[in-house]
Amino acid sequence: MQLKEKAEFFYRKRVLSPIKQQLTQGVSIEKIALTLALSVSLGIFPILGSTSLVCLLVGGLLRLNLPFLLVTKSFFVGLHLALIMVFIRMGESLNRVEPITLGIDEMLAEFKESPSQFFQDFGLTAWYAIQAWFLVAIPLTVGLHFLFRWLLRNYATKFLSSTIAAP
Repeated sequence: MQLKEKAEFFYRKRVLSPIKQQLTQGVSIEKIALTLALSVSLGIFPILGSTSLVCLLVGGLLRLNLPFLLVTKSFFVGLHLALIMVFIRMGESLNRVEPITLGIDEMLAEFKESPSQFFQDFGLTAWYAIQAWFLVAIPLTVGLHFLFRWLLRNYATKFLSSTIAAP
């Protein structure tokens, strides 16, 4: 199988198929679009190891399909890791504090050595990153919700018309 065929297979199996399943189970386009939008914005929450818990809390409160939310969130792990330091720096800038000098690797090593000391040293840094994420997450979620809703309406129209037309 060539790379293009593999990518198309992955897209159909891991993206379109679960969405089609949701549609055939009666889940509204609104709920699917909201779930997809939240999977992106919650998937980039800037605290390492917490995105699943955040998804469970928010998804549970909004009565979303939690397995679907968690699976789609997992597509954004790379983006999540890439944005942690961006959110930290953005939060430091917003709060006009001196930037921390440690990178992610050093912070993880310090966390493993003494979690309580780590939280004393970097608790405010985490709070600053969360503030920055929140400023990004709200417009990101709203924008993605509208985009996914539009895409899903187009997809549902094509999917339903091809299903009806088939013998």
